[in-house]
Amino acid sequence: MRIVILGAGLAGVTSAWELVRDGHEVTVIDREIEVANFSSYANAGLIAPGHAFAWASPDAPKIMLKSFWNNDQAIRFRPKFDIHQWQWIIKFLGQCNNTRSRINTEHKVRLCSYSQRCLNEVVSATNLSYERTTGGLIYFYLSKKSFEAAARKSKLLVEFGLHIEALDTHSLTELDPGLKSARNEIAGGLYVASDESGDSRIFTQELAKICQSDGVHFEMGTTVHQLVHKSNTICAVDTSAGHIEGDMFVMALGVHSANLLRPLGINLPIYPVKGYSVTLPIMPRHNPPKFGGVDEDNLLAYCPMGDHFRITATAEIGGYDTSFKPRDFNTMMAKARTLMPEAADYNNPQYWACLRPMTPTGLPFIDKSHVPNLWLNTGHGHMGWTMACGSARILADLIAGRPTAIPRQGMTLMTSEKK
Repeated sequence: MRIVILGAGLAGVTSAWELVRDGHEVTVIDREIEVANFSSYANAGLIAPGHAFAWASPDAPKIMLKSFWNNDQAIRFRPKFDIHQWQWIIKFLGQCNNTRSRINTEHKVRLCSYSQRCLNEVVSATNLSYERTTGGLIYFYLSKKSFEAAARKSKLLVEFGLHIEALDTHSLTELDPGLKSARNEIAGGLYVASDESGDSRIFTQELAKICQSDGVHFEMGTTVHQLVHKSNTICAVDTSAGHIEGDMFVMALGVHSANLLRPLGINLPIYPVKGYSVTLPIMPRHNPPKFGGVDEDNLLAYCPMGDHFRITATAEIGGYDTSFKPRDFNTMMAKARTLMPEAADYNNPQYWACLRPMTPTGLPFIDKSHVPNLWLNTGHGHMGWTMACGSARILADLIAGRPTAIPRQGMTLMTSEKK
């Protein structure tokens, strides 16, 4: 069967990998000139089932409100004259309660853990190299109060099958000497030995090469204008390179998915949440952390990746603008430099900003639409790296008519319509 995948990021390329293995003729379309050149370009690098708490939490609304006058908040709300933003915000706020937070967390942990197993299978089958670091991730806290609260909260993830250790400052810095410079700041942390990290862009690019050798065709530098609808099915994609035909189509375009689907009567609650990242060179004189992790009180993620060090922070709900200025990174750079001054060369930063395709629940849509030959694998938000391989496997199983390995609770269009 001829399958056309819209999007050459993590979701699209992992989908191509699974579908070509099932014997399909696969074409991938993307407006960027290289794969993984948008949201997958410079993300946090963490593969983190141990950080799969629902983003929509009871604390989120007050953080968003505080961002109106305090710009250093982890979640910033920038209101726009955009009905789709406000529709998304209303749905998001509807998830910000204890009941929905627990349900969404359970579904996220299940998908993230399954996806990590799928990633291991991909790596085993391909021997891909992508600056992978196994052995765990560390989530540390700067106040005793927040550490104790997190230790209590982590019991929820333990209930869902993860092993999490609460470590005092001494134990944590012995585990990762790269954090010793912050020992007077850190009150304690949670260690998840099964979590890991790696460069998602390298992974996606290398997997795309294997896909190409297996016959997948990539139409790069090609903008998708619309889906051509005929007799209740999609017959082609109208692009800057002309019509591209297929028997089946997969929407994996992240933040651009919702706008392309609306003319078909498919209203996905996906809205861009802007994230900022800095990549710094690591020289022999530097002493970066051994493992990646998160400063949870500042929601500052960090990750060593071979000869570079990645810092990411901020979730800005403010539209589709990807522009940035160096001053946008001042707060996160200052915090990272205070905690990890010897981690990397802070004088040579490479800045990046991207748009994460967030849903109100934090779960992606992996489902068949009401258009018989149109499938969805989109909306992975800030955990696309963690969720990618499992989502692609679920998609391939659905297309093949096989039972999925895990339930798809929270990942269907019916779920979206009810919430």
